[in-house]
Order: sequence, then structure tokens, then C-alpha cells
Amino acid sequence: MTEGRRIRGMDAEQRKAQRRRQLLESALELFATQGYAATPIEQLCQHAFVGTKGFYETFDSRETCYLALLAEITERTEARMNARLAEGADEADLVDAFAEALVGDPRVAQVAFGHGMAVSPALEHARRENRRWAAAFVLRVWEGAGVAAAPGVDLRVAATGLIGGMFDLIADWLVESSPSDTGSLREALAGFYRVVRGGVALP
Repeated sequence: MTEGRRIRGMDAEQRKAQRRRQLLESALELFATQGYAATPIEQLCQHAFVGTKGFYETFDSRETCYLALLAEITERTEARMNARLAEGADEADLVDAFAEALVGDPRVAQVAFGHGMAVSPALEHARRENRRWAAAFVLRVWEGAGVAAAPGVDLRVAATGLIGGMFDLIADWLVESSPSDTGSLREALAGFYRVVRGGVALP
């Protein structure tokens, strides 16, 4: 079997992977700074130095590109949180790791919570899946800490509400604060977590 033609030292699969990486990096920058609706495929391609043909060999549409970017952000966040949990991080450290994963680079928060909101049913479904994963992660942390629910408290409902509230705090921060001011958001997330955590557990 002959090896495929190599260009600039890369075979076809490597070139395809490089195109995908360039397009996702450009999508992160452009979707974050000017919004999904205001970013045509042609501009994405120009920014990424990828031809339109190369775009359609990589993604079916602008929406599938956005979904791929959101999936990458989610996978990176999940991996970081699971690693910190495995290292034995306490709950306060986990909240801070969550904040760092999403606002350490403000473009990530913009893509996950800002301009892209309600772009399409598929993207809204992806966001709902993210919330369900995050709520399940909180339940794992509480389980590991031996949290027992106070009378009348459903821990699954409480975890879902906690995540919804934390996500809304991030969305508000995007609108009201400077991207460089992550300290106030971290404090808000940590304080909100402590209030909910204190309310769900038996004394």
C-alpha cells in the first residue's frame, strides 16, 4: 500500500486535523467577539486560512462547527473537573476550578453562555446536556462528602438548581463586568455554592 501524498510534511489525515484545529480556533475568536449570527462561513475561512471547500470537508455547516467547538469546551471542562476530583480537591477548590475552566479565557464563557444562546434547538440541547452533566458531577461530590439531605430536600433537584444558578451568574458577569475581572465572579460562585450547600444538608 502506498502512503498518501505528503504536503509540508503532513499526510491527508494530519492536514484534515490541522484544518479542523484552525477552524475551531477561529470560531472561538469570532463567535466570542462578534457573535455566531454575525460570523459567516466565508469570514471563518478567511480568519483560519482555510478554503471554503476545506470547511465543508470538515463541517457540514456553521452550526456543526459551533457544536464541535462547544463539545470541545465541554470535554476540556469535564476532564479538568474529574482530574481535580480524583486529586482529592475539596469543594471550594472544585468551584474555583469550574470558574477557571470557563472564565480563565473569557472567550470560552462568551461561546458557552453569551452570543450563542438559543442559536438553534441543537445547540440548546447541547447546553442542557452540559447542565445535566454538571448537576451529576455535583451529586458525585456531595455523595463523596457524605452529604445527607435535609427533610423535604431532593438532592438531584438542588444540584440542578445550583448549576442553573451558577450558569446564570456567569451569563450576568459577561454582560455586566470587564472580561479581566474574574475575581468578583469567583467570589459570587463560591458564595452561592456555600449557601446552597449549607441549605441542602442535614445539620
